[in-house]
Amino acid sequence: MKITAEEIAKIINGKVAGDKDIIITGASNLSDAAASDITFFGGDKKLLSLVPDTKAGVIIYPDNISYEHLGSKNLILVSNPYLAFAKILTIIDNERLSNIQPGISRKSTVSESATIGENVTVSDNVVIEEKVFIGKNTKILPNVYIGADVSIGDNCLIYPNVTIRNNVKIGTGCILQSGVVIGGDGFGYKTVGSEVFKIPQIGTVEIGNNVEVGSNTTIDRATTGKTVIGDNTKIDNLVMIAHNVKIGRNCTIVAQVGIAGSTEIGDNVTLAGQVGLSGHIKIGNNVMVGAQSGIMSDIEDGAVVFGSPAQPIKEHMKMFAVMKKLPEIYGKIKKLEKFLDKKED
Repeated sequence: MKITAEEIAKIINGKVAGDKDIIITGASNLSDAAASDITFFGGDKKLLSLVPDTKAGVIIYPDNISYEHLGSKNLILVSNPYLAFAKILTIIDNERLSNIQPGISRKSTVSESATIGENVTVSDNVVIEEKVFIGKNTKILPNVYIGADVSIGDNCLIYPNVTIRNNVKIGTGCILQSGVVIGGDGFGYKTVGSEVFKIPQIGTVEIGNNVEVGSNTTIDRATTGKTVIGDNTKIDNLVMIAHNVKIGRNCTIVAQVGIAGSTEIGDNVTLAGQVGLSGHIKIGNNVMVGAQSGIMSDIEDGAVVFGSPAQPIKEHMKMFAVMKKLPEIYGKIKKLEKFLDKKED
């Protein structure tokens, strides 16, 4: 990236306060930025002290906070600095991705029956099995395995060491981070007496458009039917999604969440880190679940829950407030017991 402050301001709909012609070639945080970098201050008071001392050439700065005390610092004033900074990072990332040239590596193995779209990248040691469809502009990086009858849409990015088993469908604009496994067998077994029999998992996985799946996350195929991930859902690292789960659109699922089989999750749901959901339950739309919560029953639309077992957050906070006073309450009970014992004597 090589761009002036004025050009950046046009991209992020901001106003330059300072040198419009300064050239920026990179981006960094307030502490580590160099003179050729752009950084941002989002308004967090904890970071305010870092702003005067940053070496960044340009700071994206809130347009509702005074800046006279910053002297000669070059600023771009915007209403949402974090979003503006994200747009600049997107430019840098797109430049990185543009360096990945399209073409099929001689070190890859691609079935003759596979359909490969225009401008697709198939890197070293990629294996693409029979009747696979790959849409245009998709990038498949080294050591990826794609099983038979898989369909992958346009403009996807598949990082190294991803495994996509047979008969999986992935939409357009999806990102699969390193180590993702999609379409592995669901955990299906039946115990008869002292023996445990495996139930074959013959279903599939269907992933919508603009879905991102974090590193080492697993999405199991259905026993029969489909495991479904809705459009624009974002899944963090180390998440486990079991067979026949259905997740709606625009959901955010944070690291180490575990979702048991046949659970249905609505649209716009947020599951914070290490949330666990038991199987065969329904989570409504616009639900928020706090970190490390355990969900064992259905949750209605719009609920905010926390705890294990989870309960409405207001109830949980009341209970937590009482729990903090338990030592004091216990001490009073012991005193009362002693008083009663003496009175009986």
